[in-house]
Amino acid sequence: MYALVEIKGHQFKAEKGTVLQIDRVAAENGSALEFDTVLLISDDKEVKIGAPFVKGAKVKATISGTARGEKVISYKYKRRKSYHRTVGSRQMYTLIKVEDIVLA
Repeated sequence: MYALVEIKGHQFKAEKGTVLQIDRVAAENGSALEFDTVLLISDDKEVKIGAPFVKGAKVKATISGTARGEKVISYKYKRRKSYHRTVGSRQMYTLIKVEDIVLA
């Protein structure tokens, strides 16, 4: 069984036991999260598609840690003005482990 869930504007395929890397959430490790923006649920027999969300469906997850993404380099340059600047940044992510997919 799997579900397509929308978290902070991004869509993820959630299966029981998988670890998802989502945008940073301000919560502590081990705390429980619950997402009710489920777009699709599929089990072995049938597929339920929401319009826009499946009613009564929830994805339960717990926070398992944080991670940092790859470094992104941005280079600014203005010709003939003797101006150039290099800026780097790394995106912060939260790792969540999907505990259960509930369809009520």
